[in-house]
Amino acid sequence: MHARFHDRHEAGRRLADKLSKYANRPDVLVLALPRGGVPVAYEVAHALNLPLDVFVVRKIGLPWHEELAMGAIASGGVLLLNQELIDAYGITPGEVQQVTVRERRELERREQKYRGARPFPDLSDKTVLLIDDGLATGSTMRVAVEALRKEGAQRVVVAVPLASPVVCDAFRDIADDIVCAITPEPFHAVGLWYEDFSQTSDQEVHALLDRARAA
Repeated sequence: MHARFHDRHEAGRRLADKLSKYANRPDVLVLALPRGGVPVAYEVAHALNLPLDVFVVRKIGLPWHEELAMGAIASGGVLLLNQELIDAYGITPGEVQQVTVRERRELERREQKYRGARPFPDLSDKTVLLIDDGLATGSTMRVAVEALRKEGAQRVVVAVPLASPVVCDAFRDIADDIVCAITPEPFHAVGLWYEDFSQTSDQEVHALLDRARAA
């Protein structure tokens, strides 16, 4: 039986134990998917003595159905579109443009909030530890991996405190490496495996990133 995590910070410390081979390496960088991934990634970066930053991914939903993604946009300006879906639903280039502009604005707002004036890090020759607080379907993480490859990351390692065994397994074909601290079965939902799964605020994200930079 898997023990539940007390909160995201404890989850990060437990995840860091599984990532010790990356400690103190100048070619490794920790990137967190905000907001829930940041407290987890903070603990990993702290334990392994690695730099921490955020990687923001925004879904580009259908104009009349925001939950159904026809693409995504990510930090560094990477745009990924599912042309098959766009064609299947007869979405015009103008409609795609409209939603993309809106999501890009939201992405820039979040980036500005979390990163301020600092540029997005150069990922060439870097191994990226890409971290979230758990994987349910893994769709956002999948987009993030693809976007990081476009950004020129040498290796992308997906690292999460927990995922369903099936999703964890699926990432072996997507990422260069996948580390899931626990893979409970039955899985149900990420939040069930945390005693405290309260929402991470923008303020908390900001504070943790500032603290990591100061260190």
